[in-house]
Amino acid sequence: MSPASTTRDRVALAAVVFVVLLAQVVLYPGIAGLVAALGASTDLDASMWFLVAEFSAFVVCASLWGVASDRAGRRVPFIAIGALGGATGYLLLAVLPGAVDVRFAHVLAIRVAQGAMTIAAFSLAITMLMDLPGGHGKNMGAAGIAIGLGTASGAPLGGRIAAIDPLFPLWVAGGLLLAVVPLLALVDDRAPDPHRRSPREIVRGLARTPTLGLPYAFGFVDRLTAGFFALVGVFYFQETFGIGPAETGIVLGLFFAPFALLQYPMGVLSDRIGRTIPIVIGSICYGGAIVLVGTVPTLELAQASMVLVGVLGALVAPATMALVTDLAGDDERGLAMAGFNIAGSLGFLTGFLLGGTVASTYGYLAAFLVVGGLEVLIAAVAVPLFLRVDLPMDASFQPER
Repeated sequence: MSPASTTRDRVALAAVVFVVLLAQVVLYPGIAGLVAALGASTDLDASMWFLVAEFSAFVVCASLWGVASDRAGRRVPFIAIGALGGATGYLLLAVLPGAVDVRFAHVLAIRVAQGAMTIAAFSLAITMLMDLPGGHGKNMGAAGIAIGLGTASGAPLGGRIAAIDPLFPLWVAGGLLLAVVPLLALVDDRAPDPHRRSPREIVRGLARTPTLGLPYAFGFVDRLTAGFFALVGVFYFQETFGIGPAETGIVLGLFFAPFALLQYPMGVLSDRIGRTIPIVIGSICYGGAIVLVGTVPTLELAQASMVLVGVLGALVAPATMALVTDLAGDDERGLAMAGFNIAGSLGFLTGFLLGGTVASTYGYLAAFLVVGGLEVLIAAVAVPLFLRVDLPMDASFQPER
């Protein structure tokens, strides 16, 4: 396997991850206008359930796609199916209001189906990055920078196009997922040889690696904070500082830009110094920075705080994903990464539900304190576990020539 082909596949798979996240995040800055155009009668609550519907499907279906790809010994066809199905869901939502008298309950049902397909493209593209040589931190850094760039681009882009037409982001999302399918022809399917173990046997194999609970826990709370900003953060910035969707997209981009640009070097750093310091120390500082965003009095200080949140998030994210790869067996990576994405999707759901509930009941400051505090708490609880567990070194890390 030549370094050139490995680099080509890494870039192509990262591009798939980038497009999936860009399609997802482009909806967020104009979410209130979007759900109104789709027949919702409220803003915050309807926006919350619109996001929850997709991530509920992520939770249910991520492991099914992971098991299917592990058993088939192939991943590319499942990614293509997921991208096509996700595009269909987005485009169907875009055309419905002009074609029929749609009820919001029907919108949520389509949103669930769209999420069930989209998670295949996202989760299995990351799993294929796990299959590559060259260093788990480097490969997960590539995934992380794709996630960060997708979200960094999606936030300002979504804000601008939502100002043109609230349904326009759906057309863009569907077109992006369709465009990514031909890219998969460039990728060699390097999944491990298929095995015929039942899903129950695979799960039992993962259960013999309880240390996977560490990256899963951090993945859960990290995505919780992302879900919080995607919903509550949007309403907070708009209501507190009087800005519109376009300006909100820029503020979110101040987090996602450093989060994206620093993912790859931070992933390489975790290959060299280990996972513990980036995950534990980074999470404690990350939680504190989240609280800072909700306490500063001016938009300028909030923007500066969002940059800090992005830098610290970049320290944590690739090391956490790389730890999943360190701990999982070669023939269990699909399900192991699916488990990580399930934990992350549950985190998103919790971020929507917890953040939305606390913000509507007790106010935005309380919501920032709760979410930032959870990030600090999980890191503090995990310290003795990291010290007690003998974490494996990344033996696959070899500098490419």
